[in-house]
Amino acid sequence: MTSPITFASGRFFRHTITAFSRYIPLLASIGACHTAQPGNVVPSQSDSLEARVRTILSQALPTLSGKRPVLTMLEVTYGPGGFSPPHRHPCPVIGYVLEGALRSRVNQAEETVVRAGEAFYEEPNGIHQVSANASDRLPVRFIAYFLCERQGPLSIAAPEASP
Repeated sequence: MTSPITFASGRFFRHTITAFSRYIPLLASIGACHTAQPGNVVPSQSDSLEARVRTILSQALPTLSGKRPVLTMLEVTYGPGGFSPPHRHPCPVIGYVLEGALRSRVNQAEETVVRAGEAFYEEPNGIHQVSANASDRLPVRFIAYFLCERQGPLSIAAPEASP
């Protein structure tokens, strides 16, 4: 994961992610109306430390350069002290923290904390050694946008994570 990116008025304020520059307006507009989108919630027990994940949108996109990418948007919530076990994502991810603070460490990079109102980018296949709520009192909730070349699993457990 690279350093957090401040998100202001639907545009990246400090950095530009060139690989997704044509998708930024689409992603920003979808994120702005995320609460109006229906989705499936992965069941979890209220006292569990596991993440609660709700698919907000999964949409095949028009053919671009001979490929037909799929955009999937997830809302992820870690309760107080919550986390995900080590894993990787086979496609690039753009994230935006809605509330709370997210701790993250990908591969051998330094651990970072991304706070509400900040965005982040993750390259494909990086091993998430840490993906956790930075607080043991408050939840963290964020949107994760996955842009994949095809349908398939979005997260793969670390033991199976060799790229």
